[in-house]
Amino acid sequence: MSTENITIPPETARHVLWRYDRVGGQQPGTFTQHLMAAIESADVINRATLRGAYPALSAALHMARYDEEGLSKLLAAATQPHCADCGDTDGPFAERVEGYVCEPCTKKRAL
Repeated sequence: MSTENITIPPETARHVLWRYDRVGGQQPGTFTQHLMAAIESADVINRATLRGAYPALSAALHMARYDEEGLSKLLAAATQPHCADCGDTDGPFAERVEGYVCEPCTKKRAL
């Protein structure tokens, strides 16, 4: 499975780090916990089906399990600044009490 062209959102990275009991992890909801277990235990055909529906989560789990530096890459993705409203990681960001907010979301809030 190639994970090179898939962007892993910070929240997804934190969930996978939690599954592997790593620093920077954040416990996801029950559905995501069961989904991660299903992806990891699925046979080849069902894993491909789940990858089609959940590409970022599948890529992150694959990276954690099979990439020698996968957990380090996920920690970097988990701590990357991102917009609290839309999840955008491009920036620039304004720092707010609830976290970073990108310029378009800052403008939407002003309306």
